Amino acid sequence: MNNFDNTDNKEQRINKPPMGGWGALTDTILMIEPVAFGYNIETAVNNFFQQKENHQSEDIAGIAHAQFSNMVKLLQNSGIKVIVVKDTEYPPTPDSIFPNNWISFHKPSKVVLYPMFAPNRRQERRMDVILTVENETGKTYDLLDYSDYELRNIFLEGTGSIVLDRINRIAYASLSQRTDKQLFEKYCKEMLFQPVSFHATQQVGQERLPIYHTNVMMCVGEELAVVCPETIQDENERHRLMKMLNETGKKIVEITEEQMHCFAGNMLQLKNKNGEKFMLMSLSAFNSLNNIQLEALKAENELIVPDITIIEKYGGGSVRCMVAEVF
Repeated sequence: MNNFDNTDNKEQRINKPPMGGWGALTDTILMIEPVAFGYNIETAVNNFFQQKENHQSEDIAGIAHAQFSNMVKLLQNSGIKVIVVKDTEYPPTPDSIFPNNWISFHKPSKVVLYPMFAPNRRQERRMDVILTVENETGKTYDLLDYSDYELRNIFLEGTGSIVLDRINRIAYASLSQRTDKQLFEKYCKEMLFQPVSFHATQQVGQERLPIYHTNVMMCVGEELAVVCPETIQDENERHRLMKMLNETGKKIVEITEEQMHCFAGNMLQLKNKNGEKFMLMSLSAFNSLNNIQLEALKAENELIVPDITIIEKYGGGSVRCMVAEVF
């Protein structure tokens, strides 16, 4: 057992601050411009979305940079503020394009750093990134740093591991080697979220293996949730998750495991400076969805649909992973 604060979370309810103090959506985001994007062998051991073939013959870094730049333009053209910080050439960090795993921002003025599974991803943490965000927003953030848990092989990879319902103060987490239950519950206690954890798996060959990040199988927005229930084999866990989403008034868009493998669960709802809502999803995700699912998503949102197929193929993450929301 790990030495954490002992917290009973079975039906724990959080005393939520007034609604006006918490916003679910932001019009400002942080993205890291890649310098040496590529297939990361250290993350591939449990990220089964990564594909290895041809990774030495394609111009992965060049294509990924072009796809990144196009995504930034699409977001900016929609009226969303994008704070872009360029990655450093040394040390090489092939996954720096996915900052949401090491950093998250929260109202009113908190920034959280997280413990990362892969040693070469720990080098992505940069204090100058926080300073840039502070300069761009005119805010000073209080730091909450969990990164020391890496020394104990305990991991919680940001809003990859944790999918937040910021309005209802509920945090969802699929437990895995990268998402430790006790640290997740400690995080929820300190950040005033109600924890909901479960075990989601995917088919890999002849086995069911843990899904590496929660945000590839579900997304929670203001009025809706996209979720892949069939990945949760335990009936009680699946029922509890769906009940919680229903009780909080979410319109549920169910996706299949096949659609999840096209990153249909890896979406993010944003707003622009005029308050208009958008659902950010990749072209792969868009192409996997049927008309009923798309109409449900478009009922409250305009869609932003960048083509990031190279990033998805070799990085094993999609649009939500590329964005750290700034509040």
